[in-house]
Amino acid sequence: MRSLYAGNASSVMQRGWFATRSTNWLVVVSGFFEPIFYLLSLGIGLGAMVGNVTTSSGQPIPYAAFIAPALLATAAMNGAVYDSTWNVFFKMHFAKLYEGMLSTSLGPLDVALGEILLALLRGALYAVGFMLVMQVLGLNLSWWAILALPAVLLIAFGFASFGMGITSYMKTFQQMDWINFVMLPMFLLSATFYPITVYPDWIQVIIRAMPLWQGVDLVRGLTTGDVHLGMLLHVLYFVVMIAIGLVITTRRLRALFLD
Repeated sequence: MRSLYAGNASSVMQRGWFATRSTNWLVVVSGFFEPIFYLLSLGIGLGAMVGNVTTSSGQPIPYAAFIAPALLATAAMNGAVYDSTWNVFFKMHFAKLYEGMLSTSLGPLDVALGEILLALLRGALYAVGFMLVMQVLGLNLSWWAILALPAVLLIAFGFASFGMGITSYMKTFQQMDWINFVMLPMFLLSATFYPITVYPDWIQVIIRAMPLWQGVDLVRGLTTGDVHLGMLLHVLYFVVMIAIGLVITTRRLRALFLD
């Protein structure tokens, strides 16, 4: 067990945070403003023409309040995926950083958790900032919205752990492009800008299986006050996603650098 986990994942996260502050801070800042621009242009601008939107529970809400939680979940996904895929790919294949880390007392689970915690930190910064914007604009329609922050961290954790596991199999930049190929349809189709009921039933089944839809529906239910026991299935979905991602990542790091 000692070779797998040394209990020092925080050192990996701190190293990544210091590196981000010194070289990559502009990328982090740009990722914070992207969902805000979407909200202002589509939620406020287009929303003035759209008016109210009816949710899956039959609740009419302003269009801006409909897309804001979806953009919040998307921001968590994007921040977590960027840190756990492209950053990890560079560290793994070019900087050779993990080889050096694993030659110390650190184990593969330390590295995996450290990188995922770094992605969670970025997701938390995005979530807090965007939640404040939503509050100022009056788009948090319920006190349940307080729970949207831990929900967003759960979403980021799921995408980060799974993203790092998938990245461990990637060997070229061309293969990495498949990540964007998957993320873009999820962003556009996961009931982000319109209710899922606009799709035929068979397409709805596919969309409901996507992790982003699970996150969007969870956050939207909390910010609009449409809370029900079925939302626990969303939580369970991400718990399973996190567990699978951690197992894959840990095994791959051990296979690549220790065996």
